[in-house]
Amino acid sequence: MRTAKIERATRETDIKLSINLDGKGDKKIDTNCGFFNHMLELLFVHAGFDGEVYCKGDVEVDYHHTVEDVAICLGQAVDKALGDRRQITRYADIILPMDEALILCAMDISGRGGLNFDVEMPAQKVYDDSDETKRSVGDFDTELCEEFFVAFTRESKINIHFKKLYGKNTHHIIEGVFKAFARCLKKAVSIDETISGIPSSKGVL
Repeated sequence: MRTAKIERATRETDIKLSINLDGKGDKKIDTNCGFFNHMLELLFVHAGFDGEVYCKGDVEVDYHHTVEDVAICLGQAVDKALGDRRQITRYADIILPMDEALILCAMDISGRGGLNFDVEMPAQKVYDDSDETKRSVGDFDTELCEEFFVAFTRESKINIHFKKLYGKNTHHIIEGVFKAFARCLKKAVSIDETISGIPSSKGVL
């Protein structure tokens, strides 16, 4: 099974994370940031990954350390779960609609992590009132969306490109980015039975 567990503790965050790339979208998420929880939940659902993410961070400062460090752990977990990348599809792309927003995402599990993030955010913060069961209205600096993917690409060694084609609502834009990422990642890590080994002319990824 393509699974991994990561534990990481610093003076800023304490994280326990597990992932199964061949799951069904079963997840348990608790980062003490409502909007970030929402993004991670839809990531696991749309990627079809099973897993758990628990983070106790210095959210009294802000959410920066929580978001970046969870991305570090998630990137390390995906990298570890993929192993030698044998028979993976490797490439994936999508143009994903999220209400009025339209997001392009393309990726290559190349072993060379890199990010191109051409996504303009109209608002500086996102106020999450999409779930009436939340005890409070969360607030999330929009620049943390890019920070998440900077850390993830570095640790996962995956090359990812994002471009906003349309979009006015910042919540919809960020949600579109995470959904497009999840759908691409699901395809890129999927097993292609027509590939006999590692999908690279070099023989290694």
